[in-house]
Amino acid sequence: MKFAFSRARLSALTLGLAAAWPSCVLAQSATVLPDTVVTATRSPQLLSAALAHTTLITREDIERSQAVDLVTLLEREAGLQRTQNGGVGTTSSVFLRGAPSLQTLVLLDGVPQNKQDASGAVSLEHVMLDNVERVEIVRGNVSAIYGSGAIGGVIQIFTRTAGKSDRASVSLEVGPRASTKLSASASVVAGDTSVQLAASRYKSDGFSAVNTAQLPGANPDKDGYDNTSVNVSINHTLAKGHQLGFRLTRAQAQTAYDNYFGEPQDVQSLSAVLTQASVFSANQWGRWNSRVTLSQSADKSTNADNGVYGSVDGFTSKAEVLSWVNTVGLNDNLSLTAGLEQQTQKIDTSSTSPYNTPYDQSRATRAVFAGLDGQWGAVSLQMNLRNDTVGDSQKGTGYLGVGYAITDQVKLTASTSTAFNAPPLGYLFAPGYGNPLLKPELASSDEVGLQYAQGGHLLRATYFDTRVQDQLTYDTTTFAFANLDRTKNRGLELSYRGSWAATQWRASLTLQDPVNEMTGETSQRRAKQLASVGVFQNLGAWQLGGNLRWSGTRDDAYSDPVSFDRMAVRLASYSVLDLTAAYQWSSTVMLTARLDNALDATYQTVYGFTQQPRSLYAGVTWTPKR
Repeated sequence: MKFAFSRARLSALTLGLAAAWPSCVLAQSATVLPDTVVTATRSPQLLSAALAHTTLITREDIERSQAVDLVTLLEREAGLQRTQNGGVGTTSSVFLRGAPSLQTLVLLDGVPQNKQDASGAVSLEHVMLDNVERVEIVRGNVSAIYGSGAIGGVIQIFTRTAGKSDRASVSLEVGPRASTKLSASASVVAGDTSVQLAASRYKSDGFSAVNTAQLPGANPDKDGYDNTSVNVSINHTLAKGHQLGFRLTRAQAQTAYDNYFGEPQDVQSLSAVLTQASVFSANQWGRWNSRVTLSQSADKSTNADNGVYGSVDGFTSKAEVLSWVNTVGLNDNLSLTAGLEQQTQKIDTSSTSPYNTPYDQSRATRAVFAGLDGQWGAVSLQMNLRNDTVGDSQKGTGYLGVGYAITDQVKLTASTSTAFNAPPLGYLFAPGYGNPLLKPELASSDEVGLQYAQGGHLLRATYFDTRVQDQLTYDTTTFAFANLDRTKNRGLELSYRGSWAATQWRASLTLQDPVNEMTGETSQRRAKQLASVGVFQNLGAWQLGGNLRWSGTRDDAYSDPVSFDRMAVRLASYSVLDLTAAYQWSSTVMLTARLDNALDATYQTVYGFTQQPRSLYAGVTWTPKR
């Protein structure tokens, strides 16, 4: 059934929710500290004050989930959908509000991670969670705050930093297919200097994800994965309100994968090294907060295929970013954010194939941005303007958001915004299929929402309507990238997090209609309906958790390995139940267990590749006394 939503029906829904929510949620509420986020405006604010639909995943949430990697954690959230060609470490994509990975901006400690090769994707599959402190998700067009790529929204990952006192921990987890995960971290505070060190190692023999009945040309061998990650954070306080800092993250990964354009005996593998180093100066003078950051990031990967169509191909995507962000409190209710950003993007490739010509390209980008964020009685307002120069292209974007507090607990929100996405260097200059005449993708979005916030409860419904023109795609008639498509997606997102006594709940529902307006087809691999429900219960020394996620059917397609014709298929809906348990054995030792895919569902997020079967993991964490 096609999903549709009229403005009149939206108004009726919001009024109904406004009347119903207080009576159903207010019954019980826990006294908790309010959550704070920074991504929605670039400055700290209460999560409930964010006008854009924003989600916070805390370190406590990460530990409760026992998830290993970032993509597994994200798929539980409203508006987010994951696709993956197999198990942990295989190629992954995250669709936010139906937008492709190319249109979702991923930040690591404020630094863009989107690659400049001919994929334009992000290596999210190699981000392990042992070194992640929290994740913030802002949905919708926020190019006026962050520039190119933020059409579907922004996912910002914050790495772990030192606490206020010394701490340390060591964890070990084992599971099927010879899976092991060992991690250790230590935080030391010495006077005005704090240091956080962390390292993790994940290794698995993997499983054969390929469905040989669907893809007979792929090798049905096990696809193993190996990941070693480190994180270093150093902060030094020069004086009150003045800090210097250094951040370093590095992940080295090796994974096997399957390519069905060949023979069943062919072997494929990928090695990847992701590094990022940043130095910053954070300073405060009265109401003025200033932060200067200089960073360098690199994503280096090598694909090896020993088949008849195989080769060894290398891709190195680099970015050097200098940013200056300032926030000034004009008064108690109004703040101004303004800044400058300069970036150098590079791509360098190599190949042993006679069909692939290596290329080496770079470009400079510049941006100036400003925003106002304020509240006057029941009315809250956010305005942002930004101008980006990317190579020879210049684009201006804007965001206007308004909130109105009907009561102390219930708030109406509305926003309108524009966004753009510059083509990656690989889309422009890859020999044979690059197109230097490509234009940036342009987008606009309108939203209206209703929020209920009381104590430990936050419930939010958002209706959105996003349209993209000049969308970048691969043209099968010219065999090159082109600005061919025009897409739209409108829908409703609902998210809830809250607690009753010792029980914590998280839930989400997404109803959307992502459509390619040129063909009338539903966007590939996007579900029109997504839902997730999670619960976590404290029972003395025991902590029990469960998460159930459901996805509707999705359209997909693959290329016939003989004729290379596009073959349309339909992926079935699925439900997946994950269970967790933890037991506080002593004041320093915690035992953990996780049962992934507890009902042993057989399902695919990409045609031809089956996801992980039921798998039981057991672990132990030792946290020495301080």
